[in-house]
Amino acid sequence: MITPPAARRRALGRWQLGLAALGVLVVTLAATLAAGREGGGSALSGGLVGLLPLAFFVWRSGQARGGRQARRFVINLYRAEAGKFGLTVALLAVVFVAVPPSNPISFFSAYVATLLMPWLAPWLRRERSTPQPR
Repeated sequence: MITPPAARRRALGRWQLGLAALGVLVVTLAATLAAGREGGGSALSGGLVGLLPLAFFVWRSGQARGGRQARRFVINLYRAEAGKFGLTVALLAVVFVAVPPSNPISFFSAYVATLLMPWLAPWLRRERSTPQPR
């Protein structure tokens, strides 16, 4: 059965969010074990700073429709990316002003891990070819 492109994009977006959330949990657990409660809290806040804009992008780009309206689709993707960038800047500013991370290494490790997970998602989910019966 062939799935429509919009359904594949939504599924890939959910896969990216789930993988990024898993990455946040793994880095937070590792930071908690390595640096204690302060390191875990810093890693969690860094992961959330990366995860919330990604969730916004997936939600906003899921509203974009393709087909004959390719120009509108591209404009919606640019808007989603601009919103993601603005939300990231705002969250980083809020975190550094309101609750400065006590362990910057944990904070940025979780943030970078969250940013890298969507790049890994298509590679980890690639379709395996299966032999077709004759």
